[in-house]
Order: sequence, then C-alpha cells, then structure tokens
Amino acid sequence: MLKNHLKIAWRTLRKRKIFAAINILGLTLGFGCAILIFLFVTHHLQYDNFHNNSDRIYRVVTEEHRDDVDYEASVPPGFAQSFKTDYDYAEKVAKISVRQHWQVNGTDYRSNRRFHEDIVFAEPDFFEILNFPLIEKLGDHSLEEPNTAYITESFSKKMFGEESALGKTFVLENEETIQVIGVLKELPKTTVIQGTVFPSYKTLKSYDQFLSSNSWGGISNALQCFVLLRPNQDIAQIENTLISLVSKNRPKSKNVHRYKLQRLDNIHFNNKYGGINVNLLWVFGLIGLFIIIVACINFINISTAQAYTRSKEIGIRKVLGSFRQHLFWQFISETFIISLFAIILGLVFAILVLPAFNELFDLDLSITSLLNVKVVGFVLMLLIGVSLFAGSYPGIILARILPTLALKGKLTQKDTGGKLTRKVLVTSQFAISIIFIVATIIIRKQISYAVNADLGFDTESIVIVEIPEDIETVKLEGLQERINTLSGVKNNTACLASPGASSNNWGTGVRYNNRPEVEEFSISAKLADKDYLNTFNLKLVAGRNFYQTDSISEVVVNEKLAQKLGLANPQELIGKQVEFNGATIKASIVGVVADFHDRNFHETKTPIFIAPQSNAFNELAIKVYSQNAKATLEGIERLWKETFPKYIYEFDFLDERVAQQYQEEQRFLLMSKLFSGLAIFISCLGLYGLISFFVAQRRKEIGIRKVLGGKVGDILLLFTQDFLKLIFVAGIVASPLAWYVMNNWLENYKYRITIDWWVFALAIGATAIITMVTISYQAIKAATVNPIKSLRIE
Repeated sequence: MLKNHLKIAWRTLRKRKIFAAINILGLTLGFGCAILIFLFVTHHLQYDNFHNNSDRIYRVVTEEHRDDVDYEASVPPGFAQSFKTDYDYAEKVAKISVRQHWQVNGTDYRSNRRFHEDIVFAEPDFFEILNFPLIEKLGDHSLEEPNTAYITESFSKKMFGEESALGKTFVLENEETIQVIGVLKELPKTTVIQGTVFPSYKTLKSYDQFLSSNSWGGISNALQCFVLLRPNQDIAQIENTLISLVSKNRPKSKNVHRYKLQRLDNIHFNNKYGGINVNLLWVFGLIGLFIIIVACINFINISTAQAYTRSKEIGIRKVLGSFRQHLFWQFISETFIISLFAIILGLVFAILVLPAFNELFDLDLSITSLLNVKVVGFVLMLLIGVSLFAGSYPGIILARILPTLALKGKLTQKDTGGKLTRKVLVTSQFAISIIFIVATIIIRKQISYAVNADLGFDTESIVIVEIPEDIETVKLEGLQERINTLSGVKNNTACLASPGASSNNWGTGVRYNNRPEVEEFSISAKLADKDYLNTFNLKLVAGRNFYQTDSISEVVVNEKLAQKLGLANPQELIGKQVEFNGATIKASIVGVVADFHDRNFHETKTPIFIAPQSNAFNELAIKVYSQNAKATLEGIERLWKETFPKYIYEFDFLDERVAQQYQEEQRFLLMSKLFSGLAIFISCLGLYGLISFFVAQRRKEIGIRKVLGGKVGDILLLFTQDFLKLIFVAGIVASPLAWYVMNNWLENYKYRITIDWWVFALAIGATAIITMVTISYQAIKAATVNPIKSLRIE
C-alpha cells in the first residue's frame, strides 16, 4: 500500500513541478538552518562530558562580597594546600595557572623556531583529575620536578617534527629551559582547559612569586583550583565548612570571600565565571524552530491553495472508489517525498555553509560531524516530524472535499482550509519575520552605541605592542625615545594595560585619607608612565598629572573614586593620602581624570588609579598619525626588533580591541540578519501559493470588475489590502513580544539604548514593502488578464 502511495505521489509531483520546487526550496533552507543550529547546540553540550568521574570533578570559585558581589573563577594561592591538608573531602586537589600567548623557543638546530602558545602550569594531580591521556612518558619523571613539562601532539610535531619529543628541551619566554617528559593526546576542543604546553607548577616560581606561593592575600584570574571529591559528598555542607577558611586566613579583609564548588559540567554554561550564557542555546533552538515553522506554514498554504487546481483529480479519485484515508496517505506521501528531497538538499546546504559557520562561531565542525549518530537521528526526526506536521492538515482538508462540489468547481474557502485558519498561519509568518527584523535593528543600535560612544579616551590610530616582562627600565625608555623620533608618531606610553578592552585589570583594596578602615569597594590599577594621559587623551578635571619617579609617590584617580567615597567635588581628593594593596603602596592624589569606560558596556565604571610602576608594564601604546601609517608601522617594527631580537613582534589597534569586546554581539547581529532574511524569503515563497489561491478563487470577480470599468490599481488593491491587514495584525502581536525579548537582552548592559517606537514601525513597514513587492507581479498579471477568459464557463 505504501509503495503505491509513493508511486502516485511521485507522478503527481512531477506534474506539479513549480509547486513542488517552491516547497522543496523553502524546506531546504529550513532544514539546512535547523541542522547547523543542532550542530552548534550539541557541540556546546559536549563540553567536558567525556571525563571519568565527571560528576565528582569540581572547580573551586570565589564570591567576593564587598559593596557588591563579584564572581571569580579562582581562589587564593594558599587555598589548595589548606583544602588538601585540613579536610578529607577530596581524593585529588590540583592548581593550574593559565597563561595565554606565551613565547616558546627551540634550543637546538631548530632554535630559530618561535611560537606563541597557550601555557598551563599544572600540578601533577591535575592529570589524574581530568584524565588527559599520555601517549608516551619519559621514565619515572613527573611534574613534581621544576622545569619539566607535558606537551600535546600538535606542539610536539610543530617544535620537533617527526622525532620523539621525550627528553628534548625548549625555552619558555626566553627565560627557563624546559624538558619534555611526556606527550599528551590532543585535547578535545570541547574542554574548558585549553593549552599545548603544560609545565610543572613549580616552574611558575620563576615567573610569578605570588601564584607560586601559599598566600591568602588575594586572588588572580590566572589561577584555578580543581578537585576530585570522594563519592557521595554533600556540596552545601562543604561550602559551609569552607567559611572557616575565610575567618582563619582573611580575618580582617573587607573583601569577604565565599568559596563555592562549581561542577565540571557547569563551567562552560555559567557566565558569572566566564562561561557562555546557557540561554544562548535556547535562543538558537527557538530560532531553528521558528524557521522550520515558517517553512511548514508555507507548505500548508501552498498545498491547500492547490485545492482548486486539484479538485477534479480528487473528485475523480473519490468517484473511482478512493476513501478519505487513501487520499490522506497519498498527500502524506507527497509531503514525505518533498521533505526527503529537501532534507538531502538541506544537508548539502549545511556542508557548503559549514566553513563560514565555523568561522563565525569559532568552531571546528567538519563534514564527519554530520555523520554523528545524534545528527542522523535528528535528521530522521525532522523528516518524519515535518512530513506529518506539514502534510496532515492539507491531507485532511483535501481528502474531505466532496466529489460533487469538486467536479462542478464549486469549492468554497471552507472546503479548502477555512479563511480564519489561513489568516492565522500567514499572520504567524509575518509576526516571526517582524520579531527577527526588530531584533536585528536593536542589536545593531546597541553595538553601534557601544563602539561609537564617547568612551572617555581615544581609540583611533593607537597601536598596542606587547613588551617582554621584567624589561630593564633604561632599555624600555630608550626604545620609547627612538619611537618618538619617527615622523609618524605623536607620542607613546608604557603601561600595564590600555583603557578598556583589556584583561590585565588589577583590582585592590584602598584606604583613603588615613581612615581607620579599608573601603568596602575595590579599585583598579592602571600602572603606566607619565605619558599615559596624553596618549589616550584622558581629561584632567582637577589637579595635575603625576611626575615620573622610581617608586609610587603620586597617583591620578578618576571621578568615580570621589563618588564612591561620597565626596561632592573631585577637587576634594587633591592632596589626600591613599594606600593600596595592603598599604604596600602609599601615595598622594595629585590629579583627577574624567571617568572613562575601562570595561565593556555590560559593566559599570569603576574607581581607578593611575601610577608609575615600570616592573609591571606589559604594553607599549603608540599614538600615530593616520598619514603614511604603513611606513610608521614598519619603523616601529624595526626599532622593536632591534631592541628585542629574541622575541616575536606582534601588534594590534586599540579600536579593534574595543570592538572585540562585542564579538558575541557581532555574531548575534549577523545571525539575526541571516535568519531575518531567511524567514522573509521563505515567507515570500509561501505568498506565491496564497496569491495563486486568491487568483483562482476570484477569477470571475476580477473579470466582472473589469467589465464594469475596474482599473488595474483597484484590482491590485483588492489583493493587497488583505495582506496589509494581516501585516498590521502581525505587528500588533509581534511588537510586545519583540519588546519583551529585546528589553531582557538589553538588561545585560549597564549602558544601553532605549527601544524607540519607530523600530517596530520600521519592521512592520519593511515587512509590508517586501510583501507588496512579492505579490505585485501576480496581482498585476491577474488584473491585466482579458476578462473574457475569466468569465468563460467551461
């Protein structure tokens, strides 16, 4: 029986190629998008779900309770040792310190090989906790020894070629010689800890005295602590017990810590601690669902619109003995064949788009990802689900047509699906399109506002160049003087970090004007030389700039500090004494600069102090003239390489750094543009079927109107006014939904745009214009047909 249904369906579709092609095209785009979105979602759901005992693996994180609560994916350096020795909750405890973009050099004949790699200093138990498998190991050596390291397969081949890396050495950051004692199997891209070189944690002592100690003085986002708990532990009880560590090791600190255990499978999806927002997956899933719904609505509209053209076929089949269920399954078979073609083409579409999709979302999906059992199951579910969902309603409607009415051509709207049902379906399509358009406009406005707003500092024509750590002050100042002699350079400054767009933010406590207590809030340090204000054009609102000295005796602060201290006028800060970092820094406030956005627009402005401390400088910021910038950049590179011949030279522009802070928003913007376009395009395909329906239904009415003197414009209005009403209704339905969704999205920003009424008007107007353009051709064609043909009765 099924075979006969498929044969009949195939013959029918071959006769109705145009309608089949339109349906296939709409479903192809819907299926292709759904498959890509499914790959995106499953890729993120695979994060860290492959480790043994993953339900017992936790990262210890910190809630910092001051005037507000900050969330840090780190703990003090001394926490791991205390947790290991003072409690019996864990089988394994290990610290790691992640350093991105560190230089690695060869030590033999390949010494000219220099790479920037992601480095993870790790204690030995780290590999017992996360079970990253070793391919080979050097004797009984372990990461208990300083200056030893595990490396990944890819780094081994890059540094040592096809030779065994065991026992060989390399130089890290032009300082320490490291011996390879093990080669790790390549780490999956779906693990939150990414690195290619894993030196022993004891090696870190050469680079960072604080993190290599057991200090409780503060925390750094460069350190993380992982634990493998014993079975059947009560997490809440452990967290309550850890409160005693705070009172024992930080009894007088205003920065009150609360140590929490974060389960491994929560790390990737907890945006408080640097993960992604899990709502992102829901958003993607809903977008895929909406696109499929739009495609299915098209199919239903086009299929029911064919009732007039297929009425005689249906009547004859019924007269010859076909029952309703036979006709129903025939239409389901037609839908299945169309869906099968569409799903195959959708897979081809997904394969073709996959490289661009990977680049957009920073993924590494391959064609083999489409052969995954989950993907195959999803594709089959889509095929069956859409065939039943899109085919059932048209099948029921067309199968119940009475043969007497069908053969006489006296079908009404009720016989072909009902006027109300069709209006609801079309209105739903328009509403989805309007929501997508509104989202696109608002995301674009917010990104433009964030990138183009007055940040309080200059970003244009500023080149950021990394400088080696622990550089001699005389050597650095000599380089700066020579760079300033270049004709294309305006000025430059050495600093820990540029304003905004930087992860090198150092937060510390502050004691103001010899007050008995440290303030509740923290302050961010911008360690820099005296040219910092001029290079970034920071505006002084009170006092003066600090003088360059070997030790910090003068500081410049921002207006936010005055606000936090409850002072009415920034001028009141001038001359007051401040202490930072547990009174290790004592200085006088000599200047106040206007507030600037040191962080992205998701966060509020914070108190900041600027002071000279040359041993903390990481970057050189160079203000250049836009004319002949290429020659200037070449000159900077030449001078830099002459000064640091053993290091890799790299630079970027500050405005690009600022823009990168909104990379996720840029992706959302592009995504909303693409899916808005697809939703509108697929909807326009469906309009073809609706216009065909209306033309067939009102053919005689058009002929009569023309005989009675009706003009083409009048007849065009006859067709378009119904759609304009539906778009208006869709706008009323979609606008509050779009406002609610986008207003919630904007709540993530401390500095945000307002949602204006014209955004919704523009979205509704754009939908109306696109719709009118789509249907005008067929409407005008129907209006210009000779009325004799329309009124002829066969």
